[in-house]
Amino acid sequence: MKGGAYPAFALTAFQSRLAYRNQVWASAFGELVVSYAFIAIWSAAFAGRVVADGATLPQMITYVMVAGLLYWNTDRLINDVGDAVRTGDITIFLLKPLNYPASLLATHFGHYVFDQLVVTLPVFVIIGLTVGLLPPASMFHALVFIPYWALSWLMLFTLAALCGLLAFWLLTVFALEWFLKGIMALASGAIVPLWFMPGWLAGILGYLPFAWVSYYPSAIYLGKLDPSSAFLHFGIGAAWLAALLSFLLWLWSQARQRLTVQGG
Repeated sequence: MKGGAYPAFALTAFQSRLAYRNQVWASAFGELVVSYAFIAIWSAAFAGRVVADGATLPQMITYVMVAGLLYWNTDRLINDVGDAVRTGDITIFLLKPLNYPASLLATHFGHYVFDQLVVTLPVFVIIGLTVGLLPPASMFHALVFIPYWALSWLMLFTLAALCGLLAFWLLTVFALEWFLKGIMALASGAIVPLWFMPGWLAGILGYLPFAWVSYYPSAIYLGKLDPSSAFLHFGIGAAWLAALLSFLLWLWSQARQRLTVQGG
């Protein structure tokens, strides 16, 4: 297994996006419209109130933008796996000294970096200049936010890759895209923070892996967790990630066996 090949996957993915400039402009404009729409919704929800459930309107606007920074479109990843299974291109990876999940991680990290630099960052700056965004609650929360951000990306990648690998058994990924989107819309806290949810529901969702994609990193940024809680929840999220990565590798081994048996 040649580890030096994986950075090449990331670089190739990044460079391939440069060829589609019109798509980049359209994505940035769409992201900007969606951001202003969420800001308008939360502004109307506060309706002149200064504080709601311990959060202010500036905090909610910042929360929406940080959550948007963390949550990335997983359709490309799921469709890549689905197309590889449908066309049979997945067999190529059985002939190479490469780990397929690792190559997926490298490739979509390249896509993610491109989207962050070319689409998300400009939108973030425009919203900051026109509406205003809060800085991290403290230096501690700013520093802790960085590993939470990495954990968030790896968690969402693993969840999307697991959905994609199910194409080996379902032979389609269309329903899987909507399945993951539906779960993430409710359970990740990307749209509505857990502190606005009923206590029993927030208690359940707060210990599922989806919450580490958007809610906990955004809550850290805003200072909603003290240092002890921040370290505790990071440890729980890391344990979830380790378990899901192990399951992903096991599922890939089962998919390889299924592919080998069907292909003779």
